[in-house]
Amino acid sequence: MLAGLLGKKLGMTQIFGAEGEIIPVTIIQAGPCLVIGKKTAEKDRYTALQIGFGEAKEKGLNKASKGFFTKNNIKPVEFIKEFRTPDVDKYNVGQEVKVDIFQVGDYIDVTGITKGKGYAGVIKRCGYTGGRSTHGSMFHRKPGSIGASSFPSRVLKGLGLPGQLGNTQHTSVKLEIVEVDAANNLLVVKGAVPGNVKGLLVIKKTVKELKHKKAVVKAKSETKLVKKPSKKKLV
Repeated sequence: MLAGLLGKKLGMTQIFGAEGEIIPVTIIQAGPCLVIGKKTAEKDRYTALQIGFGEAKEKGLNKASKGFFTKNNIKPVEFIKEFRTPDVDKYNVGQEVKVDIFQVGDYIDVTGITKGKGYAGVIKRCGYTGGRSTHGSMFHRKPGSIGASSFPSRVLKGLGLPGQLGNTQHTSVKLEIVEVDAANNLLVVKGAVPGNVKGLLVIKKTVKELKHKKAVVKAKSETKLVKKPSKKKLV
């Protein structure tokens, strides 16, 4: 089965759990996505599905895109993403993939473009402390010395410096699905996801939770019961 979808962020809210605790959640419109292409092992040496999300205006398409959508007799889509899956034969070009591939309790990874915050200094961008604000230190919100005199006589890579903050791709991993609204193609996810409201998101089933469960089962099976020595004093 396909392990991912495209969607967009609708916003955040909060719900109440079974014991009355407040749970911050993000509402995501996941699909419906359209299968627009297939990759097969015989022709492409791997199996994958190309799915599209959103509606695109024909006047904004180039000739290559218009020809592709016309040839496959499908509606133009705005976003296209490829997902690898062995179950290519179960899907046809033009078929819709909806949010019902996910269930409550599943864990997903959500990828998006973070909010752009423009040019920022080292205190906001890197979390530096800065210097004193008194006695004319002249070192309030500056990065300070960035090189060395004799060794290594250069600026080391990875040093935090002022620059653009945000507007980069980020993935929030292992987010739990709290609710699935199949009628409206909505996902209610515990926690926050990157990006602005109406920003494009790539939603995939996570593999970290599965690896964690396998590691726990393996550790329990390898654990041997060792009898602890008695603390009673020998008389």
